Amino acid sequence: MFRLLQMKHVRLLVMTDDLPQASLTLAETASFHPDPREPEEQRLRDQPGHDYRELYQQARSRLDKIAKLVTVDETPRIEPLQVVRCEQLKATNDLLGERWEQASQFEERLRRIDEEARFATDQEAALASFSNLKVDLGTLRNKTRFLDFYVGSVPRENVRRLEGAVKLADHLLFNYLQNAENAHVVIVGPSGEKEAQLQSVLGSAGFQALPIPQGLDNASPAKQREALRQLRAKLQRERAELRDQLTRWESDNHEPLLAARRTLLLAAPLATLDASIRGAGPLALLAGWVPACEVSRLQQRLRQTLSQPFAFEARDPLPIERPLVPSLPVSNRFLQPFAMLVKQYGIPEYGEVDPTPLFAITFLLMFGSMFGDVGQGAVIAGLAWLFRARLQRFALFGLLAGCSSMLFGFLYGSLFGYEDILPALWQSPIHHPILMLQIALGYGVLFLVVACSLAIYNRLAINNFAGALFGHHGVVNLIFYLALVWGGLHLGFGQEFGKTPMLLILLALGTLALYGWRQLDAPVGEKILVVFIETLETVIGYVSNTLSFLRVAAFSLNHAALSIAVLTLADMMGTTGHIITVILGNLFVLVLEGGIVMIQVLRLEFYEGFSRYFSGNGHEFEPLQLRHSRSAKNQEVSPGDLSPSLAPASPVEGSQSAR
Repeated sequence: MFRLLQMKHVRLLVMTDDLPQASLTLAETASFHPDPREPEEQRLRDQPGHDYRELYQQARSRLDKIAKLVTVDETPRIEPLQVVRCEQLKATNDLLGERWEQASQFEERLRRIDEEARFATDQEAALASFSNLKVDLGTLRNKTRFLDFYVGSVPRENVRRLEGAVKLADHLLFNYLQNAENAHVVIVGPSGEKEAQLQSVLGSAGFQALPIPQGLDNASPAKQREALRQLRAKLQRERAELRDQLTRWESDNHEPLLAARRTLLLAAPLATLDASIRGAGPLALLAGWVPACEVSRLQQRLRQTLSQPFAFEARDPLPIERPLVPSLPVSNRFLQPFAMLVKQYGIPEYGEVDPTPLFAITFLLMFGSMFGDVGQGAVIAGLAWLFRARLQRFALFGLLAGCSSMLFGFLYGSLFGYEDILPALWQSPIHHPILMLQIALGYGVLFLVVACSLAIYNRLAINNFAGALFGHHGVVNLIFYLALVWGGLHLGFGQEFGKTPMLLILLALGTLALYGWRQLDAPVGEKILVVFIETLETVIGYVSNTLSFLRVAAFSLNHAALSIAVLTLADMMGTTGHIITVILGNLFVLVLEGGIVMIQVLRLEFYEGFSRYFSGNGHEFEPLQLRHSRSAKNQEVSPGDLSPSLAPASPVEGSQSAR
């Protein structure tokens, strides 16, 4: 549950003629993650299928451009699976070239209509801007020998300041139209040396020039509006006629385009493997990563589909290859929403512990304890269920969070803030604050110990023994922290700190300082400063990290206090006012405090937990896959439901259930 699935490095040597079928089989099983590294054999330098990939890319580009104009099913059913040969792909590419030549004419005509419509819009805007200006617009369009004209808009608050500024440049400003935000002005003045000065003033005042379109000075505003109305009506008729023609063309070409889509889906596996295929003459080599539990099934499927002999090798990853191995966690429906949150921090590196199960357990525990209320938890769970279609995978997250809140609500005896309706299975936090703080501290200590232990395990898994012993949150750090907790417990019970805990602390800090000193390559003074700061940071860091978990108790107390405040206000009202206050108060607590609690829990998980043991430097298992159509809108995605590309997927879920 806490381990990523074991991966095998697979090398498949096939005859080049069988390469299309091999790639299709790999995509069908959805268990092969391509490895694009250069093969060890220096003689395998060719890249088989170069022409095939070029044809595919050109055909795909043409189909994508056609799909912007007409509807082409993205997920047609492609069963039975058939190998697409180069000749068939070329025929599909030629067909799409002909269809695109036809469709491009519709695109060009639509573009022309859109440009004319934009021109009409610009003309109408210009007409509205200049209709109140009773001058010859042709004169304003061109500067004369002695006068400069500037027509444009300026923010209303800048008009008075701009008017005074242009006077200094011997120009006059006329405000001929004003709306809520801008004023349309004409600035007139003598041309000459002060033109550059005026340009600077206009720029600082936010002046925007308004171009005077052709035609407005040759017709009255009424005639121009009528001409624009007729132009718009004409363009609307042309667009409707063109849409009808395009609809008929789409109907006539639906089947050929659908067949082309099927062909490209079947051809995609080989086309997307270009970086992972090497060959020499009649041989081709494919290398990649396969889950260990899928190796035998993949090999058996290749035997069934390939017509010629092939060589299949599978081995464990080498230590040097660990950073290259993709990570594939064990699929679990209840962990999917938490896995998406883990991905916001990073992907576990192969060999590391998968943090998702621990994240899910601790997240629900902290959220429930900080937001424990039966009624409010039921609202969260109910809303998650009600909007499950929109929330999709996060609906389960809301359901689990709501159930956790309800569970702690029963422990606290809280129902929409009332603590006298349900009998508490344990006790209310507000009546035992010291106990809640002690439990929060104990939980924080346990959380940090587990995080450090996981960090040690992750480093041992990749043979980083020095890091496991002396690195951040390694064995020596853990000894220091446990000794610090030991001495702190003595102080809490009114005893002395203790010689043994103090000795362990000094030994641990001394070991860390010595290790840090030996790792540094710097002058003595700099070494002393760095080692001192790092040692001090270790002490302060563990203390502050432990105290951070006091917020778990603080927010549980805050939740109860807010509920008491809401009920106190409600008791001051009449019956109707009491009900309204309770409803609004609970909504306030749900929205505001619920969001804050969510943020605080994520902060503790990411900063106090993940930063200790989770590198997040891995990369996802992204197998080659085929996309099939779905029979129902809300049908769950099966192993073959993703597109034939290097897309994230979890194909092992289906195969495991089948076995």
